[in-house]
Amino acid sequence: MPRHIALVPAAGCGSRFGAQMPKQYLPLAGAPLIRHALATLCAHARIDRVVVVLAPDDLYWRGFDWSALGPKLMPVHCGGASRAVSVRNGLSELAGWARADDWVLVHDAARPCLSAGMLDALIDTLAGDEVGGLLAMRVADTLKRADAGDRVEATVPRDAMWQAQTPQMFRLATLLDALERGADVTDEASAIEALGLRPKLVAACMGNLKVTWPEDMKLAELILSTREAGA
Repeated sequence: MPRHIALVPAAGCGSRFGAQMPKQYLPLAGAPLIRHALATLCAHARIDRVVVVLAPDDLYWRGFDWSALGPKLMPVHCGGASRAVSVRNGLSELAGWARADDWVLVHDAARPCLSAGMLDALIDTLAGDEVGGLLAMRVADTLKRADAGDRVEATVPRDAMWQAQTPQMFRLATLLDALERGADVTDEASAIEALGLRPKLVAACMGNLKVTWPEDMKLAELILSTREAGA
């Protein structure tokens, strides 16, 4: 049976966030932001290994105690200048010990509100899929395309539009091949699409938000606290 390996690229500096340290280490609900997603991944019975791709010169990781997350957690210092490079380098590390048909679930370090239910939905839906796929959410708002002066150029039909999230789940060999072809992409599904394949969209929700701006931290903390209170 193929294994399920989570890969979390965490080599970025979070330049859009404007913090004094990499965004993934900022405090959120009493822990580094990245820890929340790692805890969910490490605790999930169907995830066999959790590989975190760090920058070669990362000086923050060792400043925290990760031991409570258990033996699944595996940091590797091979991150690159972009997400695609970090993921590709991480996959190359995996290729040394994982099988070509193992599933790799690439998840954003800045999506702290991932839940076990979301993971179950993704894994169950894609279990027999030949391509793989990703968590995503149908677009509810009206979409506008802007011109160079930030004026509305056109209204984009939203009927078939989805907002991509993570994890994005593909076979190790297929995803590594897609990224080694030099695709300059912002998510793994785009690299798979460049091969002529069509990833499956698995419905998720707004709760799986990505922390991009400072105000997102408050919303993420609210989601986490609400979930904990209802547990």
